This record gives sequence, C-alpha cells and structure tokens, in this order.
Amino acid sequence: MSKAPPTSIQALRVPEVMEALCLSRSKVYDLIRSRQLESFTVGRSRRIAADSLRIFIAQQIEEAA
Repeated sequence: MSKAPPTSIQALRVPEVMEALCLSRSKVYDLIRSRQLESFTVGRSRRIAADSLRIFIAQQIEEAA
C-alpha cells in the first residue's frame, strides 16, 4: 500500500517524503542534491512541495514503463 501525500498539504518535511517513498534519509537528500527532487528551505528546514513529489513519482513510473 503506497502512501500519497494528502492533497491539502503544500509542503512536506524530509521525514514525510522518506515515509511516502519508503527511502532512507540519505537517499532523499541524494535525490535533492541531484535535483531529481525539487526542494526549498525555510530557515534551516528543508521542504519538498507536494507537487514536486508527485512529479518525481510520475517521472519514475514513466521511466520504468
């Protein structure tokens, strides 16, 4: 069962993305560093827009097909 971010949430924290993708913290930061997953910072907090996560997932599905 996959966990999709709720549509009412606009920005996700790294732990929420980790849970949604079932990935480790370091892998999520690798995706951010390689610009495969777009993010932004608020102060010292890293955030990933829910739309960026949806785009990333759609790209992964498209590449796998």
